[in-house]
Amino acid sequence: MSGSEFPAGEFLTPEERNLSERFAAQGYLIAPVENRGALDQIRTHVAAAACSALGIAPPPDGKEGALLDRIHEHVGPDRLNGLRLSVIEAMAAAPWLRPAYFSLARQALSTVVGNELAMQRRVNLSVQLPGDTASLLPIHADVWSGDSPFEAVLWVPLVDCHGTKAMYLLPLGPNADLSERLHSFAERSAEDIYRSVEPEIAWMEVPYGHYLLFNQNLAHGNRENGEAETRWSMNCRFKGVFTPYADKKLGEFFEPITLRAMSRIGMDYRLPGGFDE
Repeated sequence: MSGSEFPAGEFLTPEERNLSERFAAQGYLIAPVENRGALDQIRTHVAAAACSALGIAPPPDGKEGALLDRIHEHVGPDRLNGLRLSVIEAMAAAPWLRPAYFSLARQALSTVVGNELAMQRRVNLSVQLPGDTASLLPIHADVWSGDSPFEAVLWVPLVDCHGTKAMYLLPLGPNADLSERLHSFAERSAEDIYRSVEPEIAWMEVPYGHYLLFNQNLAHGNRENGEAETRWSMNCRFKGVFTPYADKKLGEFFEPITLRAMSRIGMDYRLPGGFDE
């Protein structure tokens, strides 16, 4: 084996280095999911739960996306939150779903976040009907409201997401500028913040079968869905299990999922005692 394969001081593989540099430079990654079968299984489960909650017939195999895209033909804004909560409960009741969700970007998470991970205890679900102004997420960065700066968000759509059917991020440069002047908005609204950066936001185009992994320290949000279809997307936070926590604690909000054997051994170890007796 040639030493030239291991440049001095380099411990990451070229693939890991490339992925890490892309994430650091952009603040996000958009890529095909690593386990398409798991994503299809999750979408089938979500579509079945939605049909059960609405009392409508489930779609034929392979037509789940079309049903979800057109769910606004079966439910209005007044019943939307009830539908969303019902589907979230069905997701939480499926013990296979969180491991399946993790498998959608397992290698990317290991490279970007760490190989000993804590995962949010529940996978969240967002549903946004066309023209619905009640399901908006104002501009924010999760770290502004008690999240750890060590967290990343894995955002996965269940339908093709583009334009205002998707979400937006504020790129790194404008985000750093906003952070410097955020205090000037103390007596103003989130809408004022959005208007001040609107020309610089980047809309994420994430087709079904892909994931968005992003740095939640970047300002982000959504707007009124001006597309003709309903947006369905899932999101879940991941962080290195030994990195600092903020308001959301291990065991309450997060659960360790990939602790290695030596970490478990070290956590359980107690030095011999009795020497002072």
